[in-house]
Amino acid sequence: MKRHPFEPARLVSGITAIAVGAGYGLDAVGVWHAPGPWLFLAIPTGLFLSGVTAAVWATTRRHIAHDS
Repeated sequence: MKRHPFEPARLVSGITAIAVGAGYGLDAVGVWHAPGPWLFLAIPTGLFLSGVTAAVWATTRRHIAHDS
């Protein structure tokens, strides 16, 4: 069985999507009121953090492969 490589940028994107979805769901049910545009701004922020994570991960993997 072949395992997939760990990609932390996808993890960050997934956690962001789940958090935004849960926030909108809770707001729709009436359990929690989303304060202003916070949930709307969470998507670009999550994408930015995912990009930074991907860049750091690629640089780290390149340095580890170069040192070996």
